Amino acid sequence: RNKAIKSKVKTCVKKVEAVAKKDAAAAQDALKVAISEINKAGSKGVYHKNTCSRKIARLSKAVNEIA
Repeated sequence: RNKAIKSKVKTCVKKVEAVAKKDAAAAQDALKVAISEINKAGSKGVYHKNTCSRKIARLSKAVNEIA
């Protein structure tokens, strides 16, 4: 179960990074999905809450620098 959840989070993060290079608006949408998945993983105990915050902060910073 944990492995599946971590895999889903990694996939969402990769999608944000892939889209971010081309389209800022699509990156924002992908970011919302990724944040949702990261928070779900944190609430289920897969990631520590600080790890979730760090992942979200780094992704958000990357998308905001592009936009």
